Amino acid sequence: MALISLKVNGKEHQLDLDPQMPLLWAIRDYIGLTGTKYGCGIGQCGSCIVHMDGRTARSCLITVATAAKAEILTIEGLSDQNNHAVQLAWVEEQVPQCGYCHSGQVMAAAALLDTHPNPTEEEINTSLGGVLCRCGTYPRIKKAIKRAIEIKNQTK
Repeated sequence: MALISLKVNGKEHQLDLDPQMPLLWAIRDYIGLTGTKYGCGIGQCGSCIVHMDGRTARSCLITVATAAKAEILTIEGLSDQNNHAVQLAWVEEQVPQCGYCHSGQVMAAAALLDTHPNPTEEEINTSLGGVLCRCGTYPRIKKAIKRAIEIKNQTK
């Protein structure tokens, strides 16, 4: 065990953890932010996506020792009042079916729009492949990403 400092959603957390513990478990079990989901545990499904230093990261694969050097953003920290353009679009387009993958989907879409404010169809399609949706709501996800672009452009 070691004292690990994690900066999650702008707040410092001092935790006594095994340095090799996956970041996912620290976020969920020790910090208490359960929006980040466990899906597969091997980095394939994307349900556990968070942002580390502004880039997507699969928190089931990142150790807390590695994450201690980064700014971590979870879905709970994406916006203060759940009013990020992607969150608003997800509601408007009624994207979730079972909803399990959508934390990862929202975080992947937010990262896409941060780096590509007006992504091409191909860039959107590529981002969709990063998170497995077992219910197959990809058409609604794609529609919501396009709606999020509109919302972002309206608020400029």
